[in-house]
Amino acid sequence: MSEHGEQHIGIPGYLGVFAFLFIATVITYFVALQDLDGMFFPGANTLVALGIAFVKMTFVILFFMHVRWQTRLVWMAAASGFFWMAIMFAYTMQDYLTRSVIGR
Repeated sequence: MSEHGEQHIGIPGYLGVFAFLFIATVITYFVALQDLDGMFFPGANTLVALGIAFVKMTFVILFFMHVRWQTRLVWMAAASGFFWMAIMFAYTMQDYLTRSVIGR
């Protein structure tokens, strides 16, 4: 432990998080090659990509930025960032889903 009482996951934990992020990046690539817009609804590719990015962002914030072991004030600041991002995702998807596609 460091002098401030912070806990860390150690090298194996960091490598595990890195492996998860790498696999999630590969999954994002292969999902981008699929035409989910035609299978489900317009914007499905964007929604899946944003969902994977959200999960990856959560892991980076919790483990690489050490928020997992911080005080409640730091958690609140991180949660407010998530809340703001959710608002931005909602506006982005609202705009994207309400546009008409020419030729369909």
